[in-house]
Amino acid sequence: MESIFHEKQEGSLCAQHCLNNLLQGEYFSPVELSSIAHQLDEEERMRMAEGGVTSEDYRTFLQQPSGNMDDSGFFSIQVISNALKVWGLELILFNSPEYQRLRIDPINERSFICNYKEHWFTVRKLGKQWFNLNSLLTGPELISDTYLALFLAQLQQEGYSIFVVKGDLPDCEADQLLQMIRVQQMHRPKLIGEELAQLKEQRVQKTDLEHVLEVNDGTGMLDEDEEELQRALALSRQEIDMEDEEADLRRAIQLSMQGTSRNRCQDIPQTSGSHPTSEELRKRREAYFEKQQQQQQQPAPPGQLTHLCEKSSTSCEAPDRDLGDSMSEEDMLQAAVTMSLETVRSKTEGKK
Repeated sequence: MESIFHEKQEGSLCAQHCLNNLLQGEYFSPVELSSIAHQLDEEERMRMAEGGVTSEDYRTFLQQPSGNMDDSGFFSIQVISNALKVWGLELILFNSPEYQRLRIDPINERSFICNYKEHWFTVRKLGKQWFNLNSLLTGPELISDTYLALFLAQLQQEGYSIFVVKGDLPDCEADQLLQMIRVQQMHRPKLIGEELAQLKEQRVQKTDLEHVLEVNDGTGMLDEDEEELQRALALSRQEIDMEDEEADLRRAIQLSMQGTSRNRCQDIPQTSGSHPTSEELRKRREAYFEKQQQQQQQPAPPGQLTHLCEKSSTSCEAPDRDLGDSMSEEDMLQAAVTMSLETVRSKTEGKK
């Protein structure tokens, strides 16, 4: 495919591209085609002048623009036909009655020139294969023998005028090379406009991607990843808050226990009253010894002894009973602590 000469569209010079793609080389330039167009205009002017230079038709002809070329680069079929005559080539209208009577199969021809409005392009056989050499395509398009007739019929339905090129085309490298090998085309060429639109879209997508990367500090983080990160951070904050609440509750219970212990320590000396003086202690000891001596000298009756033992037992058991009451309060406080911790844990699991 690289050996095939294929001029791509520039401005409105499709007639030039059509001729050069047909002849497989840079045979014609806009200047040369313009020269042919001016020559045709002069020939037409001379024919009109034969009717009189003062006639209304002649003056009208002079005021009209050229029908063989314009400033955009368009050239008429007459210009193309005269350019091909230089190489001994002739154009015949494909659907004319004269050509249709010949009943020639299109695959037996060598080339076609197609025209719709102001666009021209060539379909030519190189080697043993047909190619669409339209200058609006990004490259030559391979056409199979079975598809050629259908392709030409489709062009006619779309309004194209098709001309058969009669005569011997100049030798070219692509024709010689493709006589020995056959090419395969994996992907059909696109129209130049489609390729430009695709390239523009790719540039826009690239610009948008670069903008996204710039906004995200080059991390390229997508919206979905951002949402997952936000959810993870929210769960982490909830766990930290629950842990802080649990720690605060522990500290509050610990301070409460410390305050209860201090109150108990402070209550003990308050129940014993004020400290006695040394004189009072001496008198109490004397009274105690006197009482002991009296008891030794006078034995107590059996009932009184029983009463004293019961009283002594009661006084001995009192501290134990107070201790038991104190332990019961601590057990109740510990149970409250345990229940509070379980409540905090259940709330934490519920929020998760």
